[in-house]
Amino acid sequence: MSKLVEIKDLYSYYGGICALNGVSLYINEGEITSIVGSNGAGKSTLMRTIAGDKQIDSGEILMNGEPLPKLVHDVVNSGISLVPEGRHIFPALSVRENLILGTCALKGQEYKRAMSETLEEVISLFPILGKRIKQSGGTLSGGEQQMLAIGRALMAHPKLLCLDEPSLGLAPIIIDEVFDKIIQLNKEKKLTVLLVEQNAYLALDVSDRAYVLNTGLITLEGTGKELAENPSVQEEYLGVTR
Repeated sequence: MSKLVEIKDLYSYYGGICALNGVSLYINEGEITSIVGSNGAGKSTLMRTIAGDKQIDSGEILMNGEPLPKLVHDVVNSGISLVPEGRHIFPALSVRENLILGTCALKGQEYKRAMSETLEEVISLFPILGKRIKQSGGTLSGGEQQMLAIGRALMAHPKLLCLDEPSLGLAPIIIDEVFDKIIQLNKEKKLTVLLVEQNAYLALDVSDRAYVLNTGLITLEGTGKELAENPSVQEEYLGVTR
């Protein structure tokens, strides 16, 4: 299995506060990799840094062995799309307009393909978006907005889809539907996925590999199954009492 992304000794600060303290990890091509941890562990900072939205203070992020560019626009062009925590759709824009925003970094034939084939593929994946295509994003339910945010990210033809807390604020039945789509993208499209998810049970269940991030440090790593069976992970993140 080849490494799509490799992070080496990554540090990131907010003022004098160290949010990422020498993080090293890798993401295999075609796999789902998850990062689990408590609030304030640095998970969202890690996602933002990978996506180019937060600068690297020290260390490096490599994609296919090459350093990632520094600007968000160029990171998207290199093949990384982020679905941020809280979705961040544009409520006044239509569903179609929100989706088209995902193409802003594309040029030439890639843009033309996105506006035809990819748009159709996204609507096929999330049929409800096709039914709501002319509605404003703000009229959608929370689950529909999450689907819209994922669809927008897919419009950029990512090699790596980064999902930050995709289950946040969603009803259990909608969470299942969203995660079924994530698994479908991975299995059928061979899309590599990096998942940050506070629902550790759910994250580990769908992941090929996983890491535990604790106050900016990677403290455990392994397959999803290995971490789900780890006693310390069970007690700290899965609610198992002994």
